[in-house]
Amino acid sequence: MSEKSFEQSLERLQEIVARLEEGEMALEDSLELFEEGMKLSRNCSSRLEAAEQRIKVLLKRSDSSDDEVPYEGAQSE
Repeated sequence: MSEKSFEQSLERLQEIVARLEEGEMALEDSLELFEEGMKLSRNCSSRLEAAEQRIKVLLKRSDSSDDEVPYEGAQSE
């Protein structure tokens, strides 16, 4: 099973939030959705942090003409 894209994870997280806000599920079902949502939230947050680091590297490279700044972030998780 391949990992979901950021957009797919965010969309699923929004679906989970909407279902939980309805408040009409059994406690166990709510807990399972909440757990899935927390995993998706952490995944999205991690991807956003990685993107931010890549942007910082690119901006630094554009500020210092010939200085190379290696990016050491994970390319895929």
